[in-house]
Amino acid sequence: MLALLVVTVIAAVRSTDLFAAAILFGIYSFLTAILFMDLDAVDVAFTEAAVGAGVSTVLLLSTLRLTGRYEQRHKHSPALPLVVVGLTGAALVYGMTDAPDFGDPEAPAHTHVAKRYIEDGPRETGVPNMVTGVLASYRGYDTLGEVFVVFTAGLAVMMLLGTRVRGGRSSGREAIGDLLVLRVVGKVLIAFVMLFGLYVQFHGDYGAGGGFQAGVIFATALIVYDLVFGEADARRVMPHIWTERLIAIGILIYLGVGVAGMLLGGPFLDYSKLATDPVKGEHLGILLVEFGIGVAVFGAVMSIFNAFSGLRLPSEGGRDDV
Repeated sequence: MLALLVVTVIAAVRSTDLFAAAILFGIYSFLTAILFMDLDAVDVAFTEAAVGAGVSTVLLLSTLRLTGRYEQRHKHSPALPLVVVGLTGAALVYGMTDAPDFGDPEAPAHTHVAKRYIEDGPRETGVPNMVTGVLASYRGYDTLGEVFVVFTAGLAVMMLLGTRVRGGRSSGREAIGDLLVLRVVGKVLIAFVMLFGLYVQFHGDYGAGGGFQAGVIFATALIVYDLVFGEADARRVMPHIWTERLIAIGILIYLGVGVAGMLLGGPFLDYSKLATDPVKGEHLGILLVEFGIGVAVFGAVMSIFNAFSGLRLPSEGGRDDV
């Protein structure tokens, strides 16, 4: 598996066909997800498959209409970038020499932190999936920071590319094609994808999943709808202005749960105050913040897709550019 990863990344770097490079990076992410599964990191594998192999590949392909399919000839020598990457890689390898061996049972993480989560996590949070309990409760501040990173990424793309055309007119991106089979299959698959997204969102406390994965799955369903039926129909289902607002709404839900705990007499992001039973309060708080994460991730992914795919190149003509 590691050899396949090396071969894939070398092929992607050497390819001058940007379409092939985007597909190869998708394959790389899929292989990484398989590797995570082999290491029993199911939640991480799920995220890598949904984000890396799934929606990231779609976003990369959406940019090709802005850049062209083939890489232009470099105007500078590749020596300096090669030296920078080589030194960075050497520093990372040197830093890893001081880390415990892989699977070492005497590693600090296995003798202290992991034992604490395994023995006390389900009892204190009421969540059987320890990964969800750690991310949404014990590491609630870190996860809130990750949501702000998603918010910043979506905001940066919208500021750089914009999401509206002058005069409020849509770029009117057409569907892939008026193919009856494609439209029928799309309608059927989109329904199941969204149903699966609901399952992942509200079952993440018992199994692999949660807000990050569910948000990407919902965004994938709407992106498929956009590609199959065209931008005009997709806007009627989910107006672009709402995809932008949902990012902020998701963060406000997360922050609101933390503030609610403070108003009830506890510290920020202490969910135990949300119910008379502290364990039920923790469980409820985790479900609410995961919902906020899902809303924010869905809004960010859709906003980035709209920003990239909604641009019109000057050569297309006919309408104002973004």
